[in-house]
Amino acid sequence: MTAATSTSCVSLSPLSLFKCLAEETRLKTLLMLCVKDELCVCDLTDALNLSQPKISRHLADLRKCGLVADDRRGKWVYYRLNPALPAWAKEVIHLSATNNADYISDALSNLKCDAGC
Repeated sequence: MTAATSTSCVSLSPLSLFKCLAEETRLKTLLMLCVKDELCVCDLTDALNLSQPKISRHLADLRKCGLVADDRRGKWVYYRLNPALPAWAKEVIHLSATNNADYISDALSNLKCDAGC
């Protein structure tokens, strides 16, 4: 696990949150993680129809912002919302996901999570 998975609260300003999510792939990725709890890079490449390097770059940006945490299991890395996010940020992300389900519905329908990596 990375340092982003620690239990202390992440220092995050509204400006930082919205700057990090001002790119569509990062926004969709974060909303999908809110809905699905945990996804790996291969899940996201299928869902978003993007290359592995592109998905990995966006996940690195989200991790650098403190928005996601990762967990390595063998050769796979699984991502989820950082549990140390401030309550206000979790609420913004959760409300965005639940009130804009159609924004990520196509990507969610492309998920092949049951097949495994």
